[in-house]
Amino acid sequence: MNTNYKISRIHDFTEHDLLQNILPYWIKNVPDNENGGFYGRITNDQQIDKLAEKGAILNARILYTFSAAYRLYNNKLYKAIANRAYEYIISRFVDREYGGVFWSVDYKGNPLVTKKQFYALAFVIYALSEYFKINKEEKVLKEAVDIFNIIEERALDKVNGGYTEALDREWKPLADMRLSDKDMNVAKSMNTHLHIIEAYTNLYRVYKNEKLYNRLVELYDIFNKHIIDSANNHLILFFDKNWNRLSDVISFGHDIEASWLLHESAMVTGDANRIAHAEKMAVRLVDAVYKGIDEEGGLRYEYDPKHGFLKVREWWPQAEAVVGFLNAFQISRDEKYLDSALKSCQLIEKYFIDRKNGEWFFRVDETGKPVLTEDKVGFWKCPYHNSRMAFEVKERCKAILSELIH
Repeated sequence: MNTNYKISRIHDFTEHDLLQNILPYWIKNVPDNENGGFYGRITNDQQIDKLAEKGAILNARILYTFSAAYRLYNNKLYKAIANRAYEYIISRFVDREYGGVFWSVDYKGNPLVTKKQFYALAFVIYALSEYFKINKEEKVLKEAVDIFNIIEERALDKVNGGYTEALDREWKPLADMRLSDKDMNVAKSMNTHLHIIEAYTNLYRVYKNEKLYNRLVELYDIFNKHIIDSANNHLILFFDKNWNRLSDVISFGHDIEASWLLHESAMVTGDANRIAHAEKMAVRLVDAVYKGIDEEGGLRYEYDPKHGFLKVREWWPQAEAVVGFLNAFQISRDEKYLDSALKSCQLIEKYFIDRKNGEWFFRVDETGKPVLTEDKVGFWKCPYHNSRMAFEVKERCKAILSELIH
């Protein structure tokens, strides 16, 4: 296969899956027409849990997805879903008394878990920034900037750098700051910092502000100083407030996601030296991920030195692998990365797409069999990773083909 053919295969697969499978599934199945917003949970066999809590992460990711989809495809259906998500977030998740965003609301939209998890605030910034691109109303940008200022006021560690994980509704300390049950209860995590820099990158695209620029630069430097392990080019996952390492687990999906998100953060600064550094860093991170690739090209979930590889495959690392490999190819023009991106697409097509009910399966086992007990829609099962993969592929393939022609 020549280069152009591989690029076309990757583009055509991801775009067809986005337009014919992923987005139609969310439009058809997820709006809650009885209580507003979107259902908080749908099982793999399409049973709607009408009483499920509704999470800030799910709703922000829906807003991001359909805003980006409308920006790229100009389909009014996509804008209608984006408008719905925006109105629900602003009316139900934004805390009008203390500021910030609730972690979750109940099925009727009343505050449920009222803690301020800064990971969630970051995703609302990310989504509002994307929505502003299609909406152009200054109030939307102001809402994103207000949350940025809250993170800077409430979460920034002015002594050690970086951001704390969570506070309670009134911005007081929390005993349990975990993002999820499988995370460690620590002061700082890779994951929160990765998605804060992602959010700030998207905000900076529409809000050229000196304070925001400086925070982007500081965050990028924090990754290189504290979070990327220079000994093995993997991300360190958990820290105390002084950046002392608290975990040796490797998360391959986050490694390859960070490879291109950090490169993007450098790109928006326009700093040539930083961009050159980010290009080398991105390729190093991707190269280190290859030890997590299985025989079929699937990305294993993680590696724990005590227990070895966790060999199950989840949907989101496969989507991030496509983008990360494609980004490494754009930087290096080494065909092996393009081959890996194509192989990731082929694995997704073979195992993850639900041909009966639509969307992707959450997880498949080592043999490729879907784990049917996992949800199709849930607190963490959102349209963000697989849709964003398609958005990135569309724009990147266009850029690559243009360069090859000229």
